[in-house]
Amino acid sequence: MGRVQLNFLVFVVVASMTVIELSIAGGEGSVPIEQCPSACSIRCSATHHRSHCMDVCVDCCGKCLCVPSGTIGNKDECPCYRDLKTKDGQPKCP
Repeated sequence: MGRVQLNFLVFVVVASMTVIELSIAGGEGSVPIEQCPSACSIRCSATHHRSHCMDVCVDCCGKCLCVPSGTIGNKDECPCYRDLKTKDGQPKCP
């Protein structure tokens, strides 16, 4: 097998693993900490307060290693994310 073919094969395998990983929604520990910003970018994409949403979401993701799918709702996919509260007892995570 030539070097170009081997490099292409490795690329295809890595790309496939990334697609599979990103398609698995929810579940504590399902988002590696380095992927929190990209997961939160999707979660915060529909808000007008994107900067604040991103700050809070990345903090929640860092604690729970999970971000619910979609832009709103689906918090039952991530009980830790769902159950984090502010000091006032309100839901913390967007």
